[in-house]
Amino acid sequence: MRPISEIARDIKNDWSKLGKGVSPYAKPYLDAMHALNSINDNYYQDSADSVIRYFLANASTWRGEKAKEIKKELKSLLQY
Repeated sequence: MRPISEIARDIKNDWSKLGKGVSPYAKPYLDAMHALNSINDNYYQDSADSVIRYFLANASTWRGEKAKEIKKELKSLLQY
């Protein structure tokens, strides 16, 4: 698995290409993901698991093939 921070960079780049910018609801979680390397890390008092879950819950406006691919990758980290 690649680092969560790398996944976050790809999300930001793809979402920006769509011309809408990152959802203000998902942005705090995406920002937190930039500081995470693995699912075992914490962002202050929040686990990487909860940060990713909240990101996915608030990222419904991010769509497209890349979005589907990365959301699937994130869910595999959570072992849905």
